[in-house]
Amino acid sequence: MDRVLEPELMEDEAQVQAYAAADFSQENQGFVDRFREYFPDFSEGHVLDLGCGPGDIPIRFARAVPGCRITGVDASAPMVRLAEETVRQAGLSSRIVFRRERFQELAGASVADAAISNSLVHHVPNPLQFWHKLRLAVKPGSPVLVMDLLRPESPEMAQAIVDRYTCGAPDILRRDFYNSLLSAFTEDEIGAQLAQMNLTRLLIDIIDDRHWVVGGIIY
Repeated sequence: MDRVLEPELMEDEAQVQAYAAADFSQENQGFVDRFREYFPDFSEGHVLDLGCGPGDIPIRFARAVPGCRITGVDASAPMVRLAEETVRQAGLSSRIVFRRERFQELAGASVADAAISNSLVHHVPNPLQFWHKLRLAVKPGSPVLVMDLLRPESPEMAQAIVDRYTCGAPDILRRDFYNSLLSAFTEDEIGAQLAQMNLTRLLIDIIDDRHWVVGGIIY
């Protein structure tokens, strides 16, 4: 099945609220736990979260790594507003800040000691821009962890995954999940992207029937 692009930005308020209200706690905590497992020695520094969404992962990361500070980047204005309020309620505004900006337009190089990203790559028309910015943004020797959806072999398989994991969810969330699966990348495509960007030190792991993870140290 060929990739079918979906909109790059999530800016509809109803869409943002549905996404924020959904229970991604297992996936988000698993992402943070995986970072800790991959990089047990990382205990402090500036962490860049590309495509930070409603702020749940930055909060979980800040609690798991008390010595870090986090900059979350997201191009969606309603998503950033929601993230800022969520972080304020969590009492972590002194350690987590947000920038409403497309990651492609981030200025500077070697500005972060680590970088994380969950569910951004499938929104990007040209994924090579993402891997380029990721490598540019972190200091040499920095850990990075990226997770995203895995494109199924057919629309029918995509619908089956939607039915399996979002039964009873709002229609808008089910629709977005289906579209995101069609817009995601396969393991071979991710491998080709990493090879083209000379990032073959990063390792790909298929962690379940709908997610891939790329992690490692960028030099």
